[in-house]
Amino acid sequence: MTTNRLETLLCAGAMLPVLFFAGCSGEAAAAGNPLQPPLGLADAKLIVPADDPLTAAKYELGKQLFFDPRLSETGKTSCSSCHLPEHAFTDAQQFSKKDNGGMNTRNSPTMYNVGYLPELYWDGRKKSLEDNILAAWTGQCGGKPDDVAAKLEAVAGYKTAFESAFGQKPNEDTIVRGLAAFLRGLRSGDSAYDRSAAGDKSAMSEAAQKGFELFMGKAGCQVCHQVPLFTDKLYHNAGIGMAAESPDLGRGKEDESKKGAFKTPTLREVAKTAPYFHDGSVKTLREAVETMAKGGLDNPNKDPLLMNRNLSSEEIDQLVAFLESLSGNQTFEKPKIPQ
Repeated sequence: MTTNRLETLLCAGAMLPVLFFAGCSGEAAAAGNPLQPPLGLADAKLIVPADDPLTAAKYELGKQLFFDPRLSETGKTSCSSCHLPEHAFTDAQQFSKKDNGGMNTRNSPTMYNVGYLPELYWDGRKKSLEDNILAAWTGQCGGKPDDVAAKLEAVAGYKTAFESAFGQKPNEDTIVRGLAAFLRGLRSGDSAYDRSAAGDKSAMSEAAQKGFELFMGKAGCQVCHQVPLFTDKLYHNAGIGMAAESPDLGRGKEDESKKGAFKTPTLREVAKTAPYFHDGSVKTLREAVETMAKGGLDNPNKDPLLMNRNLSSEEIDQLVAFLESLSGNQTFEKPKIPQ
């Protein structure tokens, strides 16, 4: 498929009228600027509280906090312990370890583009990024907000940074808001796919372009993985983990009709986020694609949208090539932590 054909398909919303794409205008990528969306995400709506706008000072403070183990009870665990930049802010493990030594039962998802999501965690139980952060900080990391705030206030660099960002000293609220600002600025775009759609005819390989045609058509991927975020932000039962003796009910814990349903994960950066699915049960991207192309795993509550697409081995390879083209062009440098 030519690049012009790709642009037409995207901008016209062909094959799925509800799709929206942000890369057709050819806007410049906002490399390194957390206040500006990267190529491909200009029309996606970042969820930002009206009374707490995203600023560079808040983002930089939150970036330091994200990598600081002093936020945990033991002083050994940071947010970045489970969300590593080199793995697109996942940890390459099936399950991560908590600060208290216990193990999680769900796979660590990417933190890229979480600022666009109205509900957080695999089951959507938290309805804001701030609520999600507070729960992870006090649960996963075992943080005690008052104790952590006192430690940070005693650090001159942090005292200055909090005053600059919020006009306040460190406390539970400003720590959470700082972390939220960092995550809202942590965006993935400017991928080969985005550059191709914006007019760069050499950005995507022929295999990736064929994979995109499959994604939008025969393979049916676009039904749940909608452009530009490559998620519908909804919950579907694909049968993953449902054969276990005591299966994780996911969204079903709060909605009886959604037993075994989990949030559709974004496919941006998916080539870097193995292992796959909420239970980390699949090690490779190709195996994950094969599983979904066959309609997931049968169980009484499987979503009827999932069906066997009868794809050939070559078509699976083409889909994988397209998914690999969704890795962004952004770079990330770890911050210097105030001491």
